[in-house]
Amino acid sequence: MLQILDWLRNIPIPFITNFKVYFDLGTSTTRIAVKDKGVVLKEPSFLAYNSQSKDYIFFGSEAKNILGKTPEFLKIVRPIVNGIVSDFDAETALTKRFIEKSISPYTAQFSFLAPPLEALAVFPIIATEIEQKAVEEVILKAQCSSVTLIKKPLAVAAGCGFNVFSHKPNLILDMGGGLIEISIVSGGGIVTNKTLKNAGEHMDKLIANYIYLKHGVMLGEATCERLKVECFNFTGQEKVSLVRGKSLENGLPKSVKIRTDDIREALLNNFIQIVDAVKELIEVSPPEVVDEIFDSGMYLTGRLASIEGLEKFFSEELKIEVVKPTHFADAAIYGLSLLDKEKDTIYKIASYSRS
Repeated sequence: MLQILDWLRNIPIPFITNFKVYFDLGTSTTRIAVKDKGVVLKEPSFLAYNSQSKDYIFFGSEAKNILGKTPEFLKIVRPIVNGIVSDFDAETALTKRFIEKSISPYTAQFSFLAPPLEALAVFPIIATEIEQKAVEEVILKAQCSSVTLIKKPLAVAAGCGFNVFSHKPNLILDMGGGLIEISIVSGGGIVTNKTLKNAGEHMDKLIANYIYLKHGVMLGEATCERLKVECFNFTGQEKVSLVRGKSLENGLPKSVKIRTDDIREALLNNFIQIVDAVKELIEVSPPEVVDEIFDSGMYLTGRLASIEGLEKFFSEELKIEVVKPTHFADAAIYGLSLLDKEKDTIYKIASYSRS
Protein backbone atom coordinates (compact mmCIF):
# COMPACT_ATOMS: atom_id res chain seq x y z
CA MET A 1 0.00 0.00 0.00
CA LEU A 2 2.82 2.43 0.88
CA GLN A 3 4.51 1.72 -2.45
CA ILE A 4 1.27 2.57 -4.27
CA LEU A 5 0.97 5.86 -2.37
CA ASP A 6 4.58 6.78 -3.19
CA TRP A 7 3.92 5.97 -6.85
CA LEU A 8 0.79 8.14 -6.88
CA ARG A 9 2.62 11.06 -5.28
CA ASN A 10 5.12 11.10 -8.13
CA ILE A 11 2.46 11.27 -10.85
CA PRO A 12 2.29 14.85 -12.27
CA ILE A 13 -1.25 16.17 -11.80
CA PRO A 14 -2.27 18.93 -14.27
CA PHE A 15 -4.24 20.96 -11.72
CA ILE A 16 -1.37 21.14 -9.23
CA THR A 17 1.03 24.02 -9.84
CA ASN A 18 4.69 23.07 -9.77
CA PHE A 19 6.49 24.10 -6.60
CA LYS A 20 9.47 26.33 -7.50
CA VAL A 21 12.69 25.76 -5.55
CA TYR A 22 16.06 27.51 -5.99
CA PHE A 23 19.44 25.96 -5.13
CA ASP A 24 22.94 27.28 -4.50
CA LEU A 25 25.02 24.22 -3.60
CA GLY A 26 28.08 26.02 -2.26
CA THR A 27 31.40 24.71 -1.01
CA SER A 28 30.86 26.08 2.49
CA THR A 29 27.14 26.77 2.58
CA THR A 30 24.05 25.33 0.93
CA ARG A 31 21.22 27.76 0.27
CA ILE A 32 17.67 26.84 -0.69
CA ALA A 33 14.88 29.29 -1.48
CA VAL A 34 11.21 28.85 -2.32
CA LYS A 35 9.30 31.00 -4.77
CA ASP A 36 7.56 33.89 -2.97
CA LYS A 37 8.95 32.69 0.39
CA GLY A 38 12.61 33.71 0.11
CA VAL A 39 15.56 31.79 1.54
CA VAL A 40 14.25 28.90 3.64
CA LEU A 41 17.56 27.16 4.37
CA LYS A 42 21.14 28.29 4.83
CA GLU A 43 23.32 25.56 6.32
CA PRO A 44 26.94 24.37 6.15
CA SER A 45 27.67 21.87 3.36
CA PHE A 46 28.82 19.19 5.82
CA LEU A 47 27.58 15.74 6.76
CA ALA A 48 28.84 12.92 8.97
CA TYR A 49 29.21 9.34 7.71
CA ASN A 50 29.01 6.39 10.12
CA SER A 51 31.32 3.66 8.78
CA GLN A 52 29.77 1.10 11.13
CA SER A 53 26.14 1.55 10.11
CA LYS A 54 27.12 2.63 6.56
CA ASP A 55 24.91 5.69 6.51
CA TYR A 56 24.91 9.46 7.01
CA ILE A 57 23.73 10.49 10.47
CA PHE A 58 24.44 14.23 10.91
CA PHE A 59 23.79 16.99 8.40
CA GLY A 60 24.59 20.67 8.04
CA SER A 61 25.28 22.55 11.27
CA GLU A 62 25.12 19.35 13.33
CA ALA A 63 27.94 17.85 11.30
CA LYS A 64 30.05 21.01 11.22
CA ASN A 65 29.78 21.48 14.99
CA ILE A 66 31.44 18.11 15.64
CA LEU A 67 34.30 18.70 13.18
CA GLY A 68 37.54 17.52 14.78
CA LYS A 69 35.69 15.93 17.72
CA THR A 70 34.47 12.64 16.25
CA PRO A 71 35.35 8.99 17.02
CA GLU A 72 37.15 6.96 14.35
CA PHE A 73 33.98 5.47 12.89
CA LEU A 74 32.53 8.94 12.16
CA LYS A 75 33.90 10.82 9.17
CA ILE A 76 33.00 14.41 8.36
CA VAL A 77 32.38 14.68 4.61
CA ARG A 78 32.60 17.83 2.48
CA PRO A 79 30.83 16.80 -0.75
CA ILE A 80 31.48 20.08 -2.61
CA VAL A 81 35.11 21.08 -3.30
CA ASN A 82 35.86 24.39 -5.03
CA GLY A 83 32.25 24.64 -6.14
CA ILE A 84 32.26 21.17 -7.77
CA VAL A 85 30.46 18.00 -6.62
CA SER A 86 33.27 15.71 -5.47
CA ASP A 87 31.19 13.10 -3.61
CA PHE A 88 27.99 12.42 -5.51
CA ASP A 89 26.31 10.10 -2.99
CA ALA A 90 27.09 12.37 -0.06
CA GLU A 91 25.83 15.48 -1.84
CA THR A 92 22.64 13.67 -2.87
CA ALA A 93 22.01 12.61 0.73
CA LEU A 94 22.70 16.13 1.99
CA THR A 95 20.48 17.83 -0.59
CA LYS A 96 17.67 15.36 0.02
CA ARG A 97 17.81 15.96 3.78
CA PHE A 98 17.88 19.73 3.29
CA ILE A 99 14.85 19.57 0.98
CA GLU A 100 12.95 17.52 3.55
CA LYS A 101 13.88 20.00 6.26
CA SER A 102 13.14 23.22 4.38
CA ILE A 103 10.44 22.38 1.83
CA SER A 104 8.23 20.01 3.84
CA PRO A 105 6.55 22.79 5.88
CA TYR A 106 5.30 24.30 2.63
CA THR A 107 4.14 21.05 1.02
CA ALA A 108 2.57 19.52 4.15
CA GLN A 109 -0.83 20.87 3.10
CA PHE A 110 -0.77 18.39 0.21
CA SER A 111 -1.30 15.36 2.43
CA PHE A 112 -1.92 12.91 -0.40
CA LEU A 113 -0.33 14.19 -3.60
CA ALA A 114 2.74 16.36 -3.12
CA PRO A 115 3.28 18.91 -5.92
CA PRO A 116 6.24 18.36 -8.27
CA LEU A 117 9.35 20.29 -7.27
CA GLU A 118 10.67 22.38 -10.16
CA ALA A 119 14.28 23.40 -9.49
CA LEU A 120 16.56 26.20 -10.65
CA ALA A 121 20.21 25.88 -9.63
CA VAL A 122 23.50 27.66 -10.20
CA PHE A 123 26.88 26.19 -11.09
CA PRO A 124 30.37 27.75 -11.28
CA ILE A 125 31.55 28.79 -14.71
CA ILE A 126 34.62 26.50 -14.46
CA ALA A 127 32.39 23.41 -14.19
CA THR A 128 32.78 20.98 -17.08
CA GLU A 129 29.78 19.44 -18.82
CA ILE A 130 30.17 16.32 -16.68
CA GLU A 131 30.36 18.40 -13.50
CA GLN A 132 27.24 20.32 -14.52
CA LYS A 133 25.53 16.99 -15.10
CA ALA A 134 26.46 15.97 -11.53
CA VAL A 135 24.61 19.02 -10.13
CA GLU A 136 21.58 18.14 -12.23
CA GLU A 137 21.57 14.48 -11.15
CA VAL A 138 21.99 15.36 -7.47
CA ILE A 139 18.91 17.59 -7.55
CA LEU A 140 16.82 15.12 -9.54
CA LYS A 141 17.74 12.27 -7.19
CA ALA A 142 16.82 14.51 -4.27
CA GLN A 143 13.19 14.22 -5.48
CA CYS A 144 12.88 17.24 -7.79
CA SER A 145 10.89 16.62 -10.96
CA SER A 146 12.88 18.99 -13.20
CA VAL A 147 15.98 21.14 -13.04
CA THR A 148 17.29 24.14 -14.96
CA LEU A 149 20.94 25.16 -14.55
CA ILE A 150 22.15 28.76 -14.71
CA LYS A 151 25.74 29.97 -14.71
CA LYS A 152 26.35 31.48 -11.28
CA PRO A 153 27.71 34.87 -12.45
CA LEU A 154 24.46 35.50 -14.34
CA ALA A 155 22.36 34.72 -11.26
CA VAL A 156 24.63 36.88 -9.10
CA ALA A 157 24.29 39.76 -11.57
CA ALA A 158 20.50 39.49 -11.36
CA GLY A 159 20.78 39.41 -7.56
CA CYS A 160 22.71 42.68 -7.71
CA GLY A 161 19.74 44.25 -9.45
CA PHE A 162 21.09 44.20 -13.02
CA ASN A 163 19.13 43.36 -16.13
CA VAL A 164 21.37 40.54 -17.37
CA PHE A 165 20.00 40.98 -20.92
CA SER A 166 21.06 44.62 -21.05
CA HIS A 167 24.14 45.41 -23.13
CA LYS A 168 25.55 47.57 -20.35
CA PRO A 169 28.51 45.59 -18.92
CA ASN A 170 28.76 45.03 -15.17
CA LEU A 171 31.82 43.89 -13.20
CA ILE A 172 31.13 41.49 -10.33
CA LEU A 173 33.53 40.04 -7.76
CA ASP A 174 31.84 37.08 -6.06
CA MET A 175 33.83 35.80 -3.07
CA GLY A 176 32.64 32.43 -1.78
CA GLY A 177 34.01 29.68 0.40
CA GLY A 178 35.49 27.58 -2.40
CA LEU A 179 35.82 29.93 -5.37
CA ILE A 180 36.31 33.57 -6.22
CA GLU A 181 34.61 34.40 -9.52
CA ILE A 182 35.37 37.68 -11.26
CA SER A 183 33.00 38.30 -14.16
CA ILE A 184 31.89 40.93 -16.62
CA VAL A 185 28.24 40.27 -17.50
CA SER A 186 26.45 41.80 -20.48
CA GLY A 187 23.81 40.91 -23.08
CA GLY A 188 22.62 37.75 -21.31
CA GLY A 189 26.11 36.25 -21.19
CA ILE A 190 29.56 36.49 -19.67
CA VAL A 191 31.98 38.71 -21.60
CA THR A 192 35.07 37.67 -19.64
CA ASN A 193 35.64 35.70 -16.47
CA LYS A 194 38.44 34.73 -14.14
CA THR A 195 38.16 32.12 -11.39
CA LEU A 196 40.45 31.75 -8.37
CA LYS A 197 40.58 29.05 -5.70
CA ASN A 198 42.14 31.19 -2.96
CA ALA A 199 38.70 31.76 -1.46
CA GLY A 200 37.31 31.64 2.09
CA GLU A 201 38.40 28.12 3.02
CA HIS A 202 41.87 28.68 1.60
CA MET A 203 42.12 31.78 3.78
CA ASP A 204 41.26 29.71 6.86
CA LYS A 205 44.27 27.51 6.08
CA LEU A 206 46.51 30.56 5.66
CA ILE A 207 45.44 31.76 9.11
CA ALA A 208 46.12 28.33 10.62
CA ASN A 209 49.61 28.22 9.07
CA TYR A 210 50.42 31.74 10.25
CA ILE A 211 49.39 31.05 13.85
CA TYR A 212 51.25 27.74 13.73
CA LEU A 213 54.50 29.44 12.71
CA LYS A 214 54.22 32.58 14.83
CA HIS A 215 52.72 31.25 18.06
CA GLY A 216 53.47 27.53 17.95
CA VAL A 217 49.78 26.66 18.28
CA MET A 218 47.60 24.44 16.11
CA LEU A 219 44.09 25.83 15.59
CA GLY A 220 41.04 24.02 14.29
CA GLU A 221 39.24 24.94 11.08
CA ALA A 222 36.23 26.42 12.89
CA THR A 223 38.46 28.66 15.04
CA CYS A 224 40.29 30.02 11.99
CA GLU A 225 37.00 30.75 10.25
CA ARG A 226 35.78 32.63 13.33
CA LEU A 227 38.98 34.71 13.43
CA LYS A 228 38.54 35.63 9.75
CA VAL A 229 34.96 36.77 10.30
CA GLU A 230 35.17 38.39 13.74
CA CYS A 231 38.74 39.67 14.06
CA PHE A 232 39.70 40.71 10.52
CA ASN A 233 38.91 44.03 8.88
CA PHE A 234 40.30 46.69 6.53
CA THR A 235 39.07 49.64 8.59
CA GLY A 236 42.20 50.05 10.69
CA GLN A 237 40.28 49.05 13.81
CA GLU A 238 42.35 46.80 16.06
CA LYS A 239 40.52 43.83 17.57
CA VAL A 240 41.84 41.13 19.89
CA SER A 241 40.51 37.59 20.14
CA LEU A 242 41.57 35.00 22.71
CA VAL A 243 41.69 31.53 21.18
CA ARG A 244 42.78 28.16 22.46
CA GLY A 245 44.64 25.55 20.45
CA LYS A 246 47.11 22.71 20.82
CA SER A 247 50.66 23.64 21.81
CA LEU A 248 53.37 22.28 19.53
CA GLU A 249 55.77 22.25 22.47
CA ASN A 250 53.96 19.80 24.75
CA GLY A 251 50.69 18.92 23.03
CA LEU A 252 48.64 20.56 25.79
CA PRO A 253 45.95 23.25 25.36
CA LYS A 254 47.40 26.74 24.98
CA SER A 255 45.64 30.10 24.81
CA VAL A 256 46.96 32.93 22.66
CA LYS A 257 45.76 36.44 21.86
CA ILE A 258 45.29 37.00 18.15
CA ARG A 259 45.14 40.56 16.88
CA THR A 260 43.69 42.02 13.72
CA ASP A 261 47.21 42.75 12.50
CA ASP A 262 48.02 39.01 12.73
CA ILE A 263 45.10 38.10 10.46
CA ARG A 264 45.87 40.97 8.11
CA GLU A 265 49.47 39.85 7.78
CA ALA A 266 48.33 36.28 7.11
CA LEU A 267 45.82 37.27 4.43
CA LEU A 268 47.05 40.50 2.82
CA ASN A 269 49.03 38.78 0.06
CA ASN A 270 45.99 36.65 -0.74
CA PHE A 271 43.85 39.76 -1.23
CA ILE A 272 46.55 41.36 -3.36
CA GLN A 273 46.35 38.28 -5.62
CA ILE A 274 42.61 38.93 -5.99
CA VAL A 275 43.30 42.56 -6.87
CA ASP A 276 45.83 41.46 -9.50
CA ALA A 277 43.30 39.03 -10.99
CA VAL A 278 40.70 41.81 -11.33
CA LYS A 279 43.30 44.02 -13.04
CA GLU A 280 44.19 41.20 -15.45
CA LEU A 281 40.51 40.70 -16.30
CA ILE A 282 40.05 44.40 -17.00
CA GLU A 283 43.23 44.49 -19.12
CA VAL A 284 41.93 41.80 -21.51
CA SER A 285 38.49 43.40 -21.82
CA PRO A 286 37.50 45.53 -24.84
CA PRO A 287 38.06 49.31 -24.39
CA GLU A 288 34.34 50.08 -24.60
CA VAL A 289 33.62 47.60 -21.82
CA VAL A 290 36.35 49.04 -19.58
CA ASP A 291 35.02 52.57 -20.04
CA GLU A 292 31.50 51.62 -18.94
CA ILE A 293 32.75 49.48 -16.04
CA PHE A 294 34.64 52.38 -14.51
CA ASP A 295 31.46 54.47 -14.76
CA SER A 296 29.28 51.90 -12.96
CA GLY A 297 31.87 50.43 -10.56
CA MET A 298 32.53 46.90 -9.29
CA TYR A 299 29.94 44.95 -7.30
CA LEU A 300 31.10 42.85 -4.36
CA THR A 301 29.14 39.73 -3.36
CA GLY A 302 29.56 36.51 -1.38
CA ARG A 303 29.98 35.93 2.34
CA LEU A 304 33.51 37.40 2.37
CA ALA A 305 31.99 40.72 1.31
CA SER A 306 30.92 41.09 4.95
CA ILE A 307 34.54 41.85 5.96
CA GLU A 308 34.51 45.42 7.23
CA GLY A 309 36.29 47.92 5.01
CA LEU A 310 36.73 45.50 2.11
CA GLU A 311 34.98 47.84 -0.33
CA LYS A 312 37.39 50.64 0.58
CA PHE A 313 40.39 48.33 0.18
CA PHE A 314 39.40 47.23 -3.33
CA SER A 315 38.39 50.76 -4.31
CA GLU A 316 41.80 52.17 -3.33
CA GLU A 317 43.71 49.34 -5.00
CA LEU A 318 41.70 49.33 -8.24
CA LYS A 319 40.85 53.05 -8.44
CA ILE A 320 37.21 52.17 -9.03
CA GLU A 321 34.00 52.60 -7.06
CA VAL A 322 33.07 49.38 -5.21
CA VAL A 323 29.45 48.66 -4.29
CA LYS A 324 28.08 46.03 -1.91
CA PRO A 325 24.45 45.26 -2.88
CA THR A 326 21.70 44.63 -0.34
CA HIS A 327 21.61 40.87 -0.88
CA PHE A 328 25.40 40.47 -1.20
CA ALA A 329 25.62 37.19 0.76
CA ASP A 330 22.67 35.54 -1.03
CA ALA A 331 23.01 37.25 -4.40
CA ALA A 332 23.01 34.04 -6.47
CA ILE A 333 19.90 32.48 -5.01
CA TYR A 334 18.10 35.83 -4.84
CA GLY A 335 19.01 36.34 -8.48
CA LEU A 336 17.49 32.97 -9.42
CA SER A 337 14.17 34.03 -7.89
CA LEU A 338 14.24 37.24 -9.94
CA LEU A 339 15.19 35.49 -13.17
CA ASP A 340 12.39 32.98 -12.64
CA LYS A 341 9.86 35.80 -12.87
CA GLU A 342 10.87 36.16 -16.53
CA LYS A 343 9.77 32.73 -17.72
CA ASP A 344 10.14 33.57 -21.39
CA THR A 345 13.73 34.76 -20.99
CA ILE A 346 15.29 32.49 -18.38
CA TYR A 347 15.65 29.64 -20.86
CA LYS A 348 17.70 31.91 -23.11
CA ILE A 349 20.48 31.91 -20.52
CA ALA A 350 19.93 28.40 -19.13
CA SER A 351 22.88 26.10 -19.72
CA TYR A 352 20.80 22.98 -19.22
CA SER A 353 17.17 22.12 -18.59
CA ARG A 354 15.75 18.68 -17.92
CA SER A 355 12.42 17.40 -16.73
